[in-house]
Amino acid sequence: MKRIILLLAALLLATPLLIGTTLAATITIVNVDGAGEGFNDNTPAAPVGGNPGTTIGQQRLNLFQHAAGIWGGLLDSTVEIRVESSFDALSCDAGSAVLGSAGPMYVDRDFTNAEWAGTWYHVALGSKRAGSDLVAGGNDIRARFNSDIDNNENCLSGTNWYYGFDGNEGGDVELLPVLLHEMGHGLGFSTLVDEDTGAEFNGLPDTYERHILDNTTGLHWPDMTAGQRVTSAINSGNLVWDGDGVTGASGYFLEGEPKLFNNAPGGLPATMAVGLASFGPPVTSPGVTGDVVQVDDGTGLPTEGCSALVNGAQITGNIALVDRGSCSFVSKAQNAQDAGAIAVIIVDNSGASTPPGLGGSSGTITIPVVSVTTADGALLKAELGNGLNVTIGLDNSVLAGADSQGRVKIFAPNPTQGGSSISHWDVSANPSLLMEPAITGILSDTVDLTIQHFDDIGWFSPRVSAVDEVPTAAARLEANYPNPFNPTTRIAFNLTRSGAVKLEVFDLRGRLVRTLVNGNLGADEHVVTWHGRDDNGSQVASGVYLYRLSAPGFEESRRMVLMK
Repeated sequence: MKRIILLLAALLLATPLLIGTTLAATITIVNVDGAGEGFNDNTPAAPVGGNPGTTIGQQRLNLFQHAAGIWGGLLDSTVEIRVESSFDALSCDAGSAVLGSAGPMYVDRDFTNAEWAGTWYHVALGSKRAGSDLVAGGNDIRARFNSDIDNNENCLSGTNWYYGFDGNEGGDVELLPVLLHEMGHGLGFSTLVDEDTGAEFNGLPDTYERHILDNTTGLHWPDMTAGQRVTSAINSGNLVWDGDGVTGASGYFLEGEPKLFNNAPGGLPATMAVGLASFGPPVTSPGVTGDVVQVDDGTGLPTEGCSALVNGAQITGNIALVDRGSCSFVSKAQNAQDAGAIAVIIVDNSGASTPPGLGGSSGTITIPVVSVTTADGALLKAELGNGLNVTIGLDNSVLAGADSQGRVKIFAPNPTQGGSSISHWDVSANPSLLMEPAITGILSDTVDLTIQHFDDIGWFSPRVSAVDEVPTAAARLEANYPNPFNPTTRIAFNLTRSGAVKLEVFDLRGRLVRTLVNGNLGADEHVVTWHGRDDNGSQVASGVYLYRLSAPGFEESRRMVLMK
């Protein structure tokens, strides 16, 4: 066994705060903030969104407890997970900010019960698999969040953290999904490969890297040279995650791909790719159709739409075309909406081959906002005087953010983006996923495909996700669908002969939760629905559960996740 320290910070006023559930993992937050800052900030605050704290520090702490409780209820580990946490001044200006960062403090390999030899594991996952603390007394994850976002006009133009539990952040930035996202990185959703040099950490692959597949070369990252990984890291749209868990569940989470459909005039490409905004309503089907009009704000570069539009009469009832420029995406969208636009198309100015995601936060944008590449924007502009009419909607023939086989795409922009490339889902996913580079307004307290991702890297033993099996002589137990689920899931099994059958649900301590079937059944395929209730009819808590089928000559158990 070999252990490497990735990050070791001095503890300041270290105060462990125990969080967890009785069924799954225990997560401890270690407060390393100094007096009067971060968790120790005594600035008065009114309770908000179910958070009863009366100071900013207490509200932050309550929310960390809430986020850790969500992860604790979903993970399967007997080893305490310690998250060293603080609020610090991170990069921030009027239009953009680093919300937070997190990663493992140690990585380990070749310990007892490691699934892959010669492979680096984030220490929380390694300890889970080993069944013992690989860094006894040490912390597992380092997490930092931006303290400058609160009450600072120079940071995101005065937008503040929202500390409620209820997802009603309005125009502020909800902290809860940011916490879930960053904890996800520390728990295993990140690679140790240097995407700029292609070098593996100490010359060995990591658990994340083992499921990175390049569809162009057909190679996984551990099978590539460093130079090949450098090329692959910018192979945007062609880098995918090929774990069975994520691939099997992608169709349950992802919808059709948002696109711009060109209706008139002829000669334009039938469709164009679009980037999505983190604010405003999602793109839907059948979408929004209208004529396209270039905005004019009458100042400087008038097509940037950075101030009130002077051609509002032409914009009203139409789709506004806006050039990317010096002001925020939210400002452009707000000015177009105020002028009566029914949707906004923002033309990129970077020359990138894929349209960018549009960051920002707003509780007032009510029209869809998308981006197109510089090249596609030029094509649209050339037809503005020729009756340009488009639809912003969904192409339901494909899954947004996945390849034709349902393998979810990995974020691989060209050029690379430090801290974001590879260790996130691609921004083309629809709806947006928790582990994308930017947190969008539709995210709150769910972890979507992150659970299947964790299943693929070994957090659950045996795996929750469906795997192909050889039928036995007596029966076959299928994977429940959907998984994770809320509020119901279906369990299918096939009997090759009649007999007495039991189908039962247990918690991770082996306690019986619900008996779904107890009686004689015929040789046939059977499907039973579990509504997440125990034998007393009470709703059970979020977490991992076992379901076991017992039949003559057959007994098998599988795992499933109830996620609220």
